[in-house]
Formats: sequence, C-alpha cells, structure tokens
Amino acid sequence: MGRIFEVRKSAMFARWDKMAKNFTRIGKEIAIAVKASGPDPDNNPALRRCYLNAKAVNMPKDRVEAAIKRAMGKDTSSYEEIVYEGYAPHGIAVMVETATDNPTRTVANVRMHFTKGHGSLGTSGSVGFGFNHMAEFKIKAAGQDVDELELELIDFGLEEIGEDSEGNIVIRTPFNEYGNMAKALEEKKIEVITAELTRIPTTTVELGEEEANEVLKLVDRLEQDEDVQKVYHNLK
Repeated sequence: MGRIFEVRKSAMFARWDKMAKNFTRIGKEIAIAVKASGPDPDNNPALRRCYLNAKAVNMPKDRVEAAIKRAMGKDTSSYEEIVYEGYAPHGIAVMVETATDNPTRTVANVRMHFTKGHGSLGTSGSVGFGFNHMAEFKIKAAGQDVDELELELIDFGLEEIGEDSEGNIVIRTPFNEYGNMAKALEEKKIEVITAELTRIPTTTVELGEEEANEVLKLVDRLEQDEDVQKVYHNLK
C-alpha cells in the first residue's frame, strides 16, 4: 500500500510540475504579446493565441488576466525571445526557444545543460536549417471531413493536415501564414483547441533505446530551465 501511495504521489507531483511550467510559459508569452501589440485580444492575434493555449492547459482565467495586468505595468520585466541551437549526444539536432529578462544568465545555463548532457551548444544557424518553422492548429475531429477541410483551407496557407495520437485534426501552415489560417478558422466557426508556433524537423534520426534516453535526458534538463519555453529535436 505504501509503495502504491508513493507512486501516486510521484505522479501527482510530476503533473503539478508540468502544470506550473505550462503556466509560466504562457505567462511569458502573454507578457511578450501585450508588450508588442497591447492588451486587447481583438486587435492582438498573439494574445488570442495565448488565451487558447491557456484554456487548453486549464490555466485559470484570473491568472491570465493577472498576467495581462502585469505586462501593462511600467516596472514589469521585458522578456527577450532568443533561440539557441546545438547538438545532443549522437548528433541529434536541438533547438531551444527561450524568453528571458537576463540573456547572460540564460546562455550560460543553456550551455551548461548541453555540456552536462554530453551535447554541445552551437552557433546561430548550425541546425536551424533542418527545421521548418510552422504554425500548428489543433481542432476537434467530430463533424469534420479531413478531405473537405483540406480543400477549404488550401487557399489560407494550409501545408499539412492529419490527426494526432488523441484523434484531433492537426493543421499546419508556414509560420508567416498564422494570421490567415487563424482568421479562416474563425470565419468558418471552427473551434480551435490550441494554436502554436512550432518547429518541425525535415528529417529524423532513429537511435537505440539507450542512446535515445541519453538525448531525452538532455531535452528534459533543458525543459526544466525557467527561461526555456520550448525544446525541439530531430530524434525519431
């Protein structure tokens, strides 16, 4: 009984950690969006995207509103978005998106994570060419015909359409077509579950279990850093 309790407690703490990380990530995205284009979501597509993603991870409305108010304050931190590139063990390409109020601290920490994870921090452009920067929308599959939807959205930047492991429809466009696709889905009254800017590897590398775990340990180290927003890699 004690063993079962410990396992359940560990799983609960892991969920809390993930939830806290998601809330922090979205809070920074809100701050960046508000600083760039103001607090009105009707005139700020990036902020509308934050609202969607906050809802998807069950971030309370009052926390979203508090993040917006903080971003409007004169003394609030200004976050700078910086992307780092490098290699994990076994030549796996890694891209790290950060949002930081202290770039000196962030680059030192990211370099440390790569080094301790037996990888290496590279220069700008060293692995970025191997990823496509895209906008990704997830919508519910119920009531949708994928073939018809593809024809309807092709003129709004649609590049890829398919399903994820949870049965949702995934729509991808080049990242600079985000606004066109978001507007099209809104006009067609298609409910969007999440809307993200993401990086998709053009090719992937398959490793054995032991080697893959080495890579994933480095990815986990990076994801736990408070300045890191997202980590992408080309491990299959």
